[in-house]
Amino acid sequence: MAFGPLFYIWTQFLISLTTWYPVQSLPSQGMNLAPSTSNTKALDTNARVIYLTFDDGPLSGTFNCFEICRREQVAATFFEVGLHQSRSAFGRQMFQQINSYPALFTIANHSFTHANNNYLSFYHHPDTALLDFLKAKTVLNPSNNLTRLPGNNAWNLTHVKRASNLVRPLVDKLDSIGLNVIGWDLQWRFNKAGRPVQSPEYLADKVDSLFFHHQTLTKNHLVILMHDHMFRAAADSLKLEQFIQALKQRKNYQFQKLTQYPGLKPTVN
Repeated sequence: MAFGPLFYIWTQFLISLTTWYPVQSLPSQGMNLAPSTSNTKALDTNARVIYLTFDDGPLSGTFNCFEICRREQVAATFFEVGLHQSRSAFGRQMFQQINSYPALFTIANHSFTHANNNYLSFYHHPDTALLDFLKAKTVLNPSNNLTRLPGNNAWNLTHVKRASNLVRPLVDKLDSIGLNVIGWDLQWRFNKAGRPVQSPEYLADKVDSLFFHHQTLTKNHLVILMHDHMFRAAADSLKLEQFIQALKQRKNYQFQKLTQYPGLKPTVN
């Protein structure tokens, strides 16, 4: 591993508190993992669209995120780290499982090293950081041009550019090669032990409030950031399931992959 799990959780906890916003092995039996033939709903013009996003996989917890979304038939986007995908049989198998459900899921680029959790150094060397994303692109071979920066809430689409001075040089380089940089509107935070902080009920109510007060980057479109490792325990996976079920009970809420987000630059092969 590139870094120990306790160090990883601690640094991610710090990120969750300081992010700037200008803007388990797979079970082999007893589980139906056949690819879904259903697709996400046709977009209603009155709908409020939710984009579930999971960062940093494949990790312990990734399968639970995948399986809950598959069972609930809600679309999600997995921002994966190239190193995590390539360093173990579990990572490669989990990657293949997500890719086998293209109607529900998409995998996007979250860098190769996750900056080795040394964010200041990573962003102070934008040329090296760009190569890191390009290496991840080679490993992940995504079918889209979506990226998310490690530990930083930046956006760069056709209609909006939001980035701190620290990351703007890298964002400009990613933009120059046609990549979309995607941030988030709402984050499900975690504590020092890597477990979810807010309750599912609180998060669902927060979603309602952000939509009602038009406090999302794009009106009627809301991106939720979660981290795979938060849901490695059964009790925490249940919270994810409860959160999704609470959102499904709301009227006019739809779930989409981030490939459907307004204002994306087109993918160029």
